[in-house]
Amino acid sequence: MDKNAIKNYAVWARRELISRVTQKALQYGITKEEILPADESSINGVVLSTQEKQQRQALISKINEEGFEQVMEEAAYTWFNRFIALRFMEVNGYLPSHVRVFTDDENNFKPQILTEAINLELDGLNMDKVYALKDANDDDALFKYLIITQCNALNSIIPGMFQKIDDYTELLFLDNLLREGSVVEQMIAMIPEEDWKDAVQIIGWLYQYYNLEPKSIIDNKVKKHKKVLKEELPAKTQLFTPDWIVRYMVENSLGRLWIEGHPNDELRASWKYYLDETEQQHEIQVQDIEICKEFRKLKPEDIRCIDPCCGSGHILAYMFDVLIQIYEFYGYTAREATTSILLNNIYGVDVDERAGQLSYFVVMMKARKYDRYFFRRGIQPHVFSVIESNNIDQSLVKYFANDDDDLKKAIQCIIDEMHDAKEYGSLLNISSQNWEAIDERISIIQKDTNFYRDPTLYYLKPIIEVAHIISGKYDVVVTNPPYLSAGDTSPKCLNYIKKHYITGRTDLFAVFMMKCCSMTKNNRYFAMITMQAWMFQSSFKQLREQLLNLQLSSLIHLGSHAFEDIGGEIVQTTSFVFLNRIQTNYAALYIDESNIDNAIEKENAFLTKDYKLYICTNNKIKKIPGCKYSYWISTAALKAFEKSIPLKDVGVARRGLQTGNASRFIRFWYEIDFTQLALPNQDIEIKQINWVLENNGGPVRRW
Repeated sequence: MDKNAIKNYAVWARRELISRVTQKALQYGITKEEILPADESSINGVVLSTQEKQQRQALISKINEEGFEQVMEEAAYTWFNRFIALRFMEVNGYLPSHVRVFTDDENNFKPQILTEAINLELDGLNMDKVYALKDANDDDALFKYLIITQCNALNSIIPGMFQKIDDYTELLFLDNLLREGSVVEQMIAMIPEEDWKDAVQIIGWLYQYYNLEPKSIIDNKVKKHKKVLKEELPAKTQLFTPDWIVRYMVENSLGRLWIEGHPNDELRASWKYYLDETEQQHEIQVQDIEICKEFRKLKPEDIRCIDPCCGSGHILAYMFDVLIQIYEFYGYTAREATTSILLNNIYGVDVDERAGQLSYFVVMMKARKYDRYFFRRGIQPHVFSVIESNNIDQSLVKYFANDDDDLKKAIQCIIDEMHDAKEYGSLLNISSQNWEAIDERISIIQKDTNFYRDPTLYYLKPIIEVAHIISGKYDVVVTNPPYLSAGDTSPKCLNYIKKHYITGRTDLFAVFMMKCCSMTKNNRYFAMITMQAWMFQSSFKQLREQLLNLQLSSLIHLGSHAFEDIGGEIVQTTSFVFLNRIQTNYAALYIDESNIDNAIEKENAFLTKDYKLYICTNNKIKKIPGCKYSYWISTAALKAFEKSIPLKDVGVARRGLQTGNASRFIRFWYEIDFTQLALPNQDIEIKQINWVLENNGGPVRRW
């Protein structure tokens, strides 16, 4: 995969898209500085159609609510999402029309949809309009019309990505897409066709690189001690998780849950990143036998899995792959397994609307991969972005409750708890409700003919679905949470953390460690990749004390350079799998790769077992001052901590950091002729030095 090409395209495309949609807004009398009245019937001498007037009014309303720049950003990434989704589907042959949107069969930028326009079979296609545009030789307008129609046709099968385009987003559709250098043409030219074969990789990297410039801006903002707003949080914290670490986490949580209850050597051998358990004490073996009996009762459809920070869907996609294997070994066909997985097994939530769309799309494409007729089945995955309830009309609540006091209380409670939900994402604490009664009411509403039916399903139903998912308990929780100091979050988020997650209040990743634990059923697994700070720093001591009561199954100490695109030593990580049960004497596996400074070499070391392996229990770590996860500690050193034995009786005490030849390498200020040094700001520094000398600065040492 040519990641450099993907990066160059995504960064450029974001700028280009924002510029183009901003130009379109200008055509309709809308700029950052000035907006012509919403009831205008013509702009710059051009009479607006009834539809354009409605779309323009919707756009102005959205800008008044969110701000001009935010709306332009949203419009830009909405079209970016749709373009990359269409491109992926055409390359992989997933478009129901079997007609390419952007290229011909040889991958030339000659849209097949244009040449086949008069033969197309798309829902909503107005052939009179097609013929009229053909007769006028207006290929640009025809291409625009066909793309919009194709997106609307896909709404019936992939509504989470292709919402109906009849609002302001159509008004901001880009002009001249057929020209050389357009966003579409460059997508074809810059990114090799082969790179579009893997939805997880292409979607994940495009999402990360699209956010590259916004992330840089927000990073600089944080350095100036400014808070990260909820709109900025996704760009600031999004990291595409390395594929091998995703596989390690999923195989050793979901895979382990199944294998321990349903031993299968062939299935076990197919998971390259699965770690076999080390030998345990007799009492632990007895407990393991009982847990395995519990696991043995599970059927594939019983296993509920979630990624509460699903990003672009990488973890969900690999969960899907592993579940397919489990189902097939249990006797299901791939088609049967695909349907069951979406209905029963996989759940995903993200605070970012765009990430929610992309992860939803990735899961849908994964389903289409295993079931070629999947799009005909009308099944939708449980993958959502967090939605706020701030503007829910009380008339919808009244209609939903239908004079049922219990339903009214439940819905009002959900609305109250989902207020400002994008500030908190999956960290929200949602009260338990009678979800069966709520789901039953939704089913009734879907068949209703009341005026409030559609707005209730459009505005209220998604809020209920997200609340239901966040409030649930799961057999497997796997995620890569956001890494951000809690002090850098918005005041609302910080207060919420202090109120509900006091133990992990230092950083968002630590807060999510607590959240993932609480989302996991007893005797079930949660796996994460986080910053390593919680293992050692004193500010995480309370968190460690809680975690040391749970059974750690395995941990890979990754250190720096685990993420291929992040250099330096700043992001130092660790990945781990916990079984959510109280057990402190379990011998966990600790793999130390912290001294390997290359992402690819870390994976190779894992596969070849070329790493330092330690076996350590929680009881052992509890004896270390501060309960630090110093898993490599020797028996002699641990004994010294336990009995306060002087260090000299344990090992050889030596002097710590010291200089070399001090008389040779250290000089006083007055011993150096600074006029002979090539300094960047030489004149300024010499003046400063002269001032020190003239004012008897004394023996200031310069290293």
